[in-house]
Amino acid sequence: MALSKEQTASLVKKYGKNEKDTGCTEVQVALLTERIKDLTAHLKSNKQDAGARRSLLILVGKRRSLLGYLSKTNPEGYLELIKKLGIRK
Repeated sequence: MALSKEQTASLVKKYGKNEKDTGCTEVQVALLTERIKDLTAHLKSNKQDAGARRSLLILVGKRRSLLGYLSKTNPEGYLELIKKLGIRK
C-alpha cells in the first residue's frame, strides 16, 4: 500500500519546487492524496479491514490539517492544488 519510489519521485517533481523538495506542503498533500486513493481502492474490496479504515481516517485528517494551513498561508496555491488533485468541489 505504500507508494513506490517512482511514484513518490514523480509527485515530488510535479508539485515541488525541485526534485528533492519533499517538505513542501503541496508535495505532502499530493503524497497523502495518492495514499488515500490506494487505501480507498483497497477498502472497496476488503470492507472488513478495520486497520486500513483507521489508517485512512488518520491520513484524511493529516491532509485536512495541511490543507487548512495552506489555505491560510497561500490561498492561491491552495485553490490551484485542490483543482489539480480534484479533491474538493
